[in-house]
Amino acid sequence: MTVAHAAPHGPTVSVLAYEGMSAFETGIVTEVFGLRWPDLDDVRYELTICAERPGAVGVLGGATLATPYGLEALAAAQTVIIPSVSDVTADPSPELVAALRRAHQRGARIVSICSGAFALAGAGLLDGRRATTHWHYAELLRRRYPRVAVDPNPLYIDEHDVLTSAGCAAGLDLCLHLVRRDFGAAAANAIARRLVVPPHRDGGQAQYIETPVMADPDDSRIAESMTWALEHLAEPVTVSALARRATMSSRTYLRHFARCTGTSPIRWLVSQRVRASLDLLETTNLPIGEIATAVGFDTPVTFRHHFARAMRTSPSAYRRLFRSGQAGRSGSGGAGRRAG
Repeated sequence: MTVAHAAPHGPTVSVLAYEGMSAFETGIVTEVFGLRWPDLDDVRYELTICAERPGAVGVLGGATLATPYGLEALAAAQTVIIPSVSDVTADPSPELVAALRRAHQRGARIVSICSGAFALAGAGLLDGRRATTHWHYAELLRRRYPRVAVDPNPLYIDEHDVLTSAGCAAGLDLCLHLVRRDFGAAAANAIARRLVVPPHRDGGQAQYIETPVMADPDDSRIAESMTWALEHLAEPVTVSALARRATMSSRTYLRHFARCTGTSPIRWLVSQRVRASLDLLETTNLPIGEIATAVGFDTPVTFRHHFARAMRTSPSAYRRLFRSGQAGRSGSGGAGRRAG
């Protein structure tokens, strides 16, 4: 695969590089938005790496990243990404604040990864909004910016035009979510497969806060039961049935499932069924009722209820959005305002 030089019609994305940053943080963005996938020719972005001042930027490990692009280019993109900040106790520079505000006022989608939320908060873009950051910094973000509704639990939060994610790896979840908004579920799933990551991780970052327990043989039984459930989504799947597959009591299964995934079996099943419906909505003309049945919901009413809670829109509106050919091409998106 080669680094993309996307066609001008691709959505534009800019990411900020800063002195002392980890190359991994920029790498997350370049992997999703900067690579051209030969078999996904319609999925392309125009990526620009920027710095507060054009020139050389030192990254961890003694390497240097050089870019000719500054804050003017950063603010000009349709999606602006701040991967982190060098110091969570310091205010963002006035120049960066101005660039972020200018981009937001122009209608750009503003995104933060990990501690990048501090830059967005410093620019006033999180005032009155829900936002997340790495769990280690959540309390500090809350104290420094009391007007922000800090939620340390989700992997990411989508407030439509301002999006925040938890630790660095959760930035990958958020970037794939943006691809889903822009190009649909099939494209996001395809890129996730190529990156060998799940297209959407269930549960929040609470599962990562405590010291991880040692590997348990029960973990594989939980995983096997989840695989079985995914193969039988269209059928009634109960906790007792999952517990039998794992050769556990229902109570033991619930405890181990929550420890392994950070959520409950029922919430996980609902999420998987909504995910499975996205491709059917985008690529088929099946009636909503048939799609509801195909992915395992009892009734269309139940399907619409859970779909609306997850995607902040209706199945019909989601289908119209992608059939219109305008899904996120403007860089502002339309569906998928859910928390991770």
